[in-house]
Amino acid sequence: MNIQKVGVLGCGLMGSGIAQVAAAAGFDTTVLEVEQKFLDKGFDTIRKSLGKFAERPPEKGGITAQQKDQILARLKGTTKPADLADCDIIIEAIIENVEQKKAMYAGLDSIVKKDAIFASNTSSISITELMTATKRPERFMGLHFFNPVPLMKLVEVIRTIATANDVFQTAYEFAKKLGKVPVRTSDKTGFIVNRLLVPYLLDAVRAYEEGVGSIEDIDNAMKLGCGYPMGPFTLLDFVGLDTTYYITQVMFEEFKESRFASPPLLKRLVMAGWYGRKTGKGFYDYSDPNNPKPNKL
Repeated sequence: MNIQKVGVLGCGLMGSGIAQVAAAAGFDTTVLEVEQKFLDKGFDTIRKSLGKFAERPPEKGGITAQQKDQILARLKGTTKPADLADCDIIIEAIIENVEQKKAMYAGLDSIVKKDAIFASNTSSISITELMTATKRPERFMGLHFFNPVPLMKLVEVIRTIATANDVFQTAYEFAKKLGKVPVRTSDKTGFIVNRLLVPYLLDAVRAYEEGVGSIEDIDNAMKLGCGYPMGPFTLLDFVGLDTTYYITQVMFEEFKESRFASPPLLKRLVMAGWYGRKTGKGFYDYSDPNNPKPNKL
């Protein structure tokens, strides 16, 4: 199958990033949102992101003003599902809610052409469960991008037991065309990255709870001792404590293993509304975003 037209469901942080890289790779891309205001916000994010790329030299991934205009010209926003009818692949990037995702897929299944591929960007929800909302199980799979999408190279390409081989290979090659590095994985909760990353992050919280080290010392130890670009608490605040907490619930429900269970401190921070950078407070205080200070927890 030759993918030419891309549909993206959702124009939030992930959806706008996916739409940007698809358009930058030369694909005509249509983004669906429930309201125009969400499209406006997402497209503003895309324009700002492309503006930063336009400031870079070509050898560092920069683009020209003309290229920026060409990318934007390949992007279209809509609130009408019918505008996705002729897309070759639909990539869903809406809220991590099973029922909302299934409802959106069910509504689009009869609208989008039958040979189109449906893919979810979910980080934790079962692809197989989402697949059941459609009549195209063999053309349903996962494409898990990472934030920020325009900068992060990895895409997890996820197959279910029902995904057709040619569909899987088409999606794998499509990820390459986006300039990404795809890795193959199966529909096991957490896939590769979160299956390994989440227990590490939770162990960092437990280590802090047990007095092994301070927030800063644990972060610095992992950065300088393991060469990680971010320490675990900085990364947790960047990803969002609410997002991580949700993923732990899904993974614990699946595996019933203590390594996937949320530590009490993480749960309490989420209950307090301290989600990290996006709320100004998490493991760090972001009153001064350029100089975050660890909170006393």
